[in-house]
Amino acid sequence: MDFAGKNVLVCGIARSGIAAANLLIKRGAHVTLQDMKAELSADPLPNVTYIVGQEPDEHIKQFHLIVISPGISIYKPFVQMAQALGIPVWGEAELAYRCFPCPMIAITGTNGKTTVTTLVGEILKKHNTGTKVAGNIGIPMAGLVDELREEDIVVAEISSFQLETAVAFRPKISAVLNMTEDHLDRHGNMRTYIAMKARIFANQQAGDYTVLNYENAITREMTPPEGVKVVHFSSMRLPRISTGVYLRDASIYAKLNEDDEEQFIAQLMHIRAHPENALAATAICLCAGVPIEVIAEGLKSFKGVTHRLEFVETLYGVDYYNDSKATNTDAAIQALKAMGRPVVLIGGGYDKQTDFTPWVEMFPKKVKHAILIGQTAQQIAETCDAQGFTAYEYADSMENAVKRAAAVAAPADCVVLSPACASFGMFNNFEERGEKFKELVRKLP
Repeated sequence: MDFAGKNVLVCGIARSGIAAANLLIKRGAHVTLQDMKAELSADPLPNVTYIVGQEPDEHIKQFHLIVISPGISIYKPFVQMAQALGIPVWGEAELAYRCFPCPMIAITGTNGKTTVTTLVGEILKKHNTGTKVAGNIGIPMAGLVDELREEDIVVAEISSFQLETAVAFRPKISAVLNMTEDHLDRHGNMRTYIAMKARIFANQQAGDYTVLNYENAITREMTPPEGVKVVHFSSMRLPRISTGVYLRDASIYAKLNEDDEEQFIAQLMHIRAHPENALAATAICLCAGVPIEVIAEGLKSFKGVTHRLEFVETLYGVDYYNDSKATNTDAAIQALKAMGRPVVLIGGGYDKQTDFTPWVEMFPKKVKHAILIGQTAQQIAETCDAQGFTAYEYADSMENAVKRAAAVAAPADCVVLSPACASFGMFNNFEERGEKFKELVRKLP
């Protein structure tokens, strides 16, 4: 796509913003980079104008296009002003999509996005060596554009923030893994949050695929445009769907069409991924034309994802797990379900206006002791009191939380960082939080 001579404002000097700026420069655009930080954290790009430490409101009229980072809300006044003036507002994902020469698989949902995206990427690489994994998983899609060929395929993790600015965005295969309460501080209510997620398939056409979770009440009712092939996956032990990907006799089976023969994929005992994630990845890969034997091999060889129930160390009989990617209650609930031993839990962080009750309800049966950190510590404590759970304490830093967890844990216990909250306020992102946790665990005497 050609942007020659266009004045483009890129908001957010982070990885996605820099990647978008570089792509636009190569396409001939005159780029202005804006960020609310008063100082640049990276070396300035050549031939780029900078606006730092202030909103770009007074400059909006001079631009032909505005590209915003996922962290910037579409409800900001300058974004609303641009839209009122008819100036297109895209995200980095929309910009990259318009420049891609190859098809894309886009994966969203409240939980499991990173694991499923990683797993699909690993399986597809065995089938198509030109597979690239990017998006919200950490690699900006705009940074891939110049290395892609028509025969390649991009597997992208897509967040609701990225979908806010979707316009022409049209993946060949889309997937919505699940929907539970999250990001209400940004979207305001569940109706808007669901609507944002549904934009992942809004532009799909006949011949495209949408993979949906049949066991989630919201995704089960989602309806892509007419002609798009819907493939459901079901994690119930008895098949509740006549076609799709499902569990039977502790194994994964698939039957995409009524006239197809049922096909055995793999036994659960040979797979490290959570069953729902394995089912979703299988469905996506089948839609992409990957042979069954390649899917089975990929499922069996998968090693897991960093920061998602990642084993760190065993010290004095206590296992330590990093689940920093659990940034909402549903993800944290799944972590507790996976633990078969008493848990010393480190939880809390940035307030996304979430109800912690469903998570805390599990504490009496699963959690031996909870150490609460961050902005939401008091709110979680009040929820604990309401549930009659009193085995908790506060810590004012991750360092003190890890020290207290080590002191409380006994042999055969496990210490789990599973915050149920975003990291902002204490860390820049969940990756930094998880790495700090691992570093502190490895420094324990």
